[in-house]
Amino acid sequence: MRIAQLAPPWIPVPPAGYGGTEWVVQQLCDGLPPRGHEVVLYAAGDSHTAAELRASFPRAMPELMQRTSIDVCHVRFALDDILADGGFDLVHDHSGFLVPAFRRCLDLPPVLHTIHCSFNAETSPFYARFAGEVAYNAISEYQRSQGPPGMDWAGVVYNAIAVEEWPFVQEKDDYLLAFGRVCEAKGFHLAIEVARRTGRRLIMAGVVQEHSADYFHERVEPHVDGEQILFEGEVSLARKRELFAHAHAYVFPIVWPEPFGLVMIEALATGTPVVALRQGSVPEVLTDGRTGFVRDDLDGLVAAVGRVGEIDPGVCRAEVERRFSVERMVGDYEAVYRRLVAGR
Repeated sequence: MRIAQLAPPWIPVPPAGYGGTEWVVQQLCDGLPPRGHEVVLYAAGDSHTAAELRASFPRAMPELMQRTSIDVCHVRFALDDILADGGFDLVHDHSGFLVPAFRRCLDLPPVLHTIHCSFNAETSPFYARFAGEVAYNAISEYQRSQGPPGMDWAGVVYNAIAVEEWPFVQEKDDYLLAFGRVCEAKGFHLAIEVARRTGRRLIMAGVVQEHSADYFHERVEPHVDGEQILFEGEVSLARKRELFAHAHAYVFPIVWPEPFGLVMIEALATGTPVVALRQGSVPEVLTDGRTGFVRDDLDGLVAAVGRVGEIDPGVCRAEVERRFSVERMVGDYEAVYRRLVAGR
């Protein structure tokens, strides 16, 4: 098959730091050609890929994230090129809302749209309006269960990581870890409270975006003392993997229904158990009492940290190899592609 992968324009593929969607796109672009497929990637010009790269802009523009004008120009460039090319069997869209909205107006090959966001007051009405315009892929059963009626679901394919790139460590250090976008939804303030109540060190790392600066300055930064509560900011991929590998536990006290949560499997790949609140796909990704603990409130998280020693790091790693490998994800998407192309 000849497949177009359409990534968002904000972050390069693969991302240097934060960027879960872009990692999925990179894995597909690298994993599909060895299976005999030709892949063209539409992304920012500073992307690096085994696929053929066709860029709408010379570089990614995270500073302009979610600017409608940038998004429209990027998607319009890709769709114009796909139509002019005329040789694609399928378009796999990761870019956002524009392709489902305009699919009916264009003579495109089959389109698979992976939903990388959650269903909420903004997104649910959109997907209800365009439920049958393209084929949709969910990244968890939970996400699919939250979609509006009438959506044309092609399948559920879990996100993945290259497990071999994450160092496995059996003997852990004593600190807890919180990582990711520093915002209220990710629950960094709750991670701080868990650390305080358990008496353990907490290392936090991640990007503080402009719209979350007030949250960081008011609810996170005042608690950073350089001893028990530490904040490293945005770190390199090598440092991220080191932090994950040596943590006593990864604390994931999210307060929103996250549709997948890639950081959970990143932690498990290093053998680090995850202690998380029961939100979104968390109970689907984690096996309670086996790869971590899923709890309903802060008290439950605090108690669970005391039981982390019951979790075998080797079991955590094996679970990721079994359920969340890149090979598994690429194969699952390939099966979805074949069904869609066969049904043209």
